[in-house]
Amino acid sequence: MELTTLHRRTLENWAARVAAVKEDQWGDPTPCTEWSVRDLVNHVVAEDLWTAPLLRGRTIEEVGSRFDGDVLGDDPLVRARSAADEAAGVVDEIVPGGGRVHLSYGEEDMGEYVRQLCADHLIHSWDLAAATGGDTSMDPELVAEVGTWFAQRETMYRGAGVVGPRASGAGDPQSELLAGFGRISGWGPNHAALASFSAAFGSGNIDAIMARMTEDCVFESTGPAPDGQRHEGQAAVRAVWEQFFRDSADPKFTDEDTFLSGDRALVRWRFTWTNDDGSEGHVRGVDVLRFRDGLVSEKLSYVKG
Repeated sequence: MELTTLHRRTLENWAARVAAVKEDQWGDPTPCTEWSVRDLVNHVVAEDLWTAPLLRGRTIEEVGSRFDGDVLGDDPLVRARSAADEAAGVVDEIVPGGGRVHLSYGEEDMGEYVRQLCADHLIHSWDLAAATGGDTSMDPELVAEVGTWFAQRETMYRGAGVVGPRASGAGDPQSELLAGFGRISGWGPNHAALASFSAAFGSGNIDAIMARMTEDCVFESTGPAPDGQRHEGQAAVRAVWEQFFRDSADPKFTDEDTFLSGDRALVRWRFTWTNDDGSEGHVRGVDVLRFRDGLVSEKLSYVKG
């Protein structure tokens, strides 16, 4: 497939997924665990905005901070479409002639840069569709083109921290490509629920935490030994966590690893706080979670030591 054709097709695939985002979905979680739907779209739109100046020979330093921060403004759908159209036009115009571009890591072949963009458009199209309940199928021709290119670069990309740990694929080309980029091809509502719950807990926002739990939720604390204490219902669980976050100085939960299957999840976490002398204290543990109707219905907590 000609490179300009590949770029335009992956770009149109991306633009179609953006156009399908509903007004109430911009804050939803995505398979890119650090990003909401808006964050994800903002990232790709910024890449599309960078395309023209880089292909026209500008350096990173010359472009500067022009595309930093929020590039979507008040109408992200319009902004995404205009950025895609501009990127497609400049690739069609300049790339057939060949050349080199200035990237953050140095000079690169123009064709290699555009293939990086194609991969980003294709993978992030799937991310966006999975996050918004859209069509997560991927064009087999695009999967084959990007997959062939990425197979020679996966080890290098992972070693540089560009992609996360390889996930388990199902053997078909699409799921194997997604696995190579660290994606779980079956990512769905419970993955979204887990991401939202973890983000709420990490922020210590009690209202956000409780909004992601069922009315009859259950929480088993890590103490007192040996069995902890069981709390049932929103009011009881809220009271425990309000006191917990109130009594902890600079509390912060960070997920170290997660595993989800069906309606159950395991989350390995690290909790840190500040001691009276200013030093940092921490404890590590595991949560066993159960989901129902997109909400956490049960959280059983265990700690080391």
